[in-house]
Amino acid sequence: MTDAVFVCFEQAEQYFKRSFERPTITFRRSGKNAGTAFLQQNRVNFHPLLFKDNVDAFLNDVVPHEVSHLLVWTLFGRVQPHGKEWQSIMRGVFNRPPAATHQFDIKQVTKSFQYVCNCDTYSLSTRRHNNILKGAQYKCRKCLAVLKPC
Repeated sequence: MTDAVFVCFEQAEQYFKRSFERPTITFRRSGKNAGTAFLQQNRVNFHPLLFKDNVDAFLNDVVPHEVSHLLVWTLFGRVQPHGKEWQSIMRGVFNRPPAATHQFDIKQVTKSFQYVCNCDTYSLSTRRHNNILKGAQYKCRKCLAVLKPC
């Protein structure tokens, strides 16, 4: 993975005819995100479990996607995350379609919590579950009952 990031930077350096500082690369679980670019830290993070199950897609699409974010930050500063600058780098430098999201199967990397109302069962995210533990309440849109853990 590290090699793929550095190869992308080499491509960008040839394209823009200038050098770029190499980022720190981390591998931490990050919810549903395959990768995340931390612009001000010059760091990219990749989800290790999603990488393991989608190696080719990571190397071909996720790595260029995140590297493009860092390049846009360096070249243009604060702009729309998937705006025209980012899209032009994805197309021009990496010859990749500028897709803003991935289509990976995330069932194995996201935990959900089962809740019930008077009429149905719901799978809530960890965030909503934690909010409930802190006192928040969520209601069913159909029967208006407060959701309760199964």
